[in-house]
Amino acid sequence: MTSTVDGLRIRRAVRALLLDPENRVLLVRFEFPTGTRWALPGGGLEPGETHEAALRRELAEEVGLLDAPIGRHIWTRRHIIPFIDSSYDGQHEHIHLVRTDAFEPRPHLTWQQLNAEYVYELRWWQPDEIAAAEDHFVPRALADHLRALLLGGPPKQPVDVGV
Repeated sequence: MTSTVDGLRIRRAVRALLLDPENRVLLVRFEFPTGTRWALPGGGLEPGETHEAALRRELAEEVGLLDAPIGRHIWTRRHIIPFIDSSYDGQHEHIHLVRTDAFEPRPHLTWQQLNAEYVYELRWWQPDEIAAAEDHFVPRALADHLRALLLGGPPKQPVDVGV
């Protein structure tokens, strides 16, 4: 779903901060022409779709998680960068906390379909691994925001986590 902000075509999207009982985070490895990025699972809203419905669909497609208890909207992220296919000028994301049992990701989409969306790997990360890694994460300060969440609990209002 698209909205126009200041003349820019902004894709509306939703993502999940998936945490298992050990506070491991499930991340998706994207391989873009500009480089590798580890990001939270999720994606764009379809016309008429709510954030929760879109997140349920995306979690099934990308990681194979069904009927996840969608928690509250904890973070927001707005990123202005032209999409590779020129369809959008940026993306505005709602990020929801999703607590789940540990599971082996088994996407409902094929790897060929996922690769067409630049997705190449799914991996559980320990918070300390994220903090120590030299990989690129989305948002960039994921380790800091994750640490704040684990120490202080979910924020009362969504926090802008930046690019």
